[in-house]
Amino acid sequence: MRVVITGAFGFLGRRLTGALLRTPTLRGTPITRLVLVDRIVEPDSVVATNPLVDIVHGDLIDRLDDVFAEPVHMLLHLAAAVSAECEADFDLGMRANVDTTRALLDAARAQSAAGGPRPRVLFASSLAVYGSTPEPSLPAVVSESSLPVPRSSYGTQKLICEQMIADCTRRGFLDGRVARLMTVVVRPGRPNAAASGFLSSIVREPLAGLPAVCPVRPDLRVALASPRRTVQGILRIAEAERGVGPGRLEGPAPVNLPALTVSVAEMLATLRQVAGDAVADLVTITPDPAVEAIVGSWPAVFDSSRAAALGLEPDPSFLSVVQDYLADHPDAVDGG
Repeated sequence: MRVVITGAFGFLGRRLTGALLRTPTLRGTPITRLVLVDRIVEPDSVVATNPLVDIVHGDLIDRLDDVFAEPVHMLLHLAAAVSAECEADFDLGMRANVDTTRALLDAARAQSAAGGPRPRVLFASSLAVYGSTPEPSLPAVVSESSLPVPRSSYGTQKLICEQMIADCTRRGFLDGRVARLMTVVVRPGRPNAAASGFLSSIVREPLAGLPAVCPVRPDLRVALASPRRTVQGILRIAEAERGVGPGRLEGPAPVNLPALTVSVAEMLATLRQVAGDAVADLVTITPDPAVEAIVGSWPAVFDSSRAAALGLEPDPSFLSVVQDYLADHPDAVDGG
């Protein structure tokens, strides 16, 4: 089985790669090659030098011939431009998210049309496909049957890709499935260009002894998932066989990963509980209408029945999310 991960050296890509290298099987079949695709790679890293791994370095849209030089059995498509950069640069978002995904689907279709295996494609979408507008308004609890009305270019681009994958699956070109990710917290490392990036920064930076700015009102409620639960959900959806019943993927609809719903105030209270007043006081509330307009348009409460049928559950509390971060990244904590 030849497995491809796009965006493999990004935050989630690294976690997903690590999980597959620790247990190199999918669907009960040993992984024979793990192909890591990204614009930025670390050629001397332990992962890159693993004998199971091949590296494809460059923009995905330009390297698809290399990706499909040998048959692809499973493709985990994480590569994307993120929300704030898509809002700032429309053309960048359309190329990185829509054009690249269209080209990838064309390559997968060509493989199966030439008599090769019909690839299974997992697309990492986002809760940003939803949006809150006066008419129509979102229900209090959002499910996969709720009408997506994105309020950002990023959300619109993700929704376009979802529909392309659904149609390619309907026509038998590939076996596509969509995981709609919640906001992943806490992300280690430097801040990225996502509008939701502050939800990690208001925990990560204070724990490292650094100030952080919260650009939204504290009573804003958000839907979160830890990195551990997010990677677990991606793999479960990718591996699930289609059909009816527990553990099987029923119908063509996307799967909303399970969400932990908390307010920003609750997040900050948990930080204070874990690390004390001096750390929590490093966060300053400075509203930014542009950020709040994007993040505030996303739903916060989800019906996770579809994910639960696959055995997926949300994080039990925000305290558990912070504890996971502390356990996984002890060196990122001031004095750690």
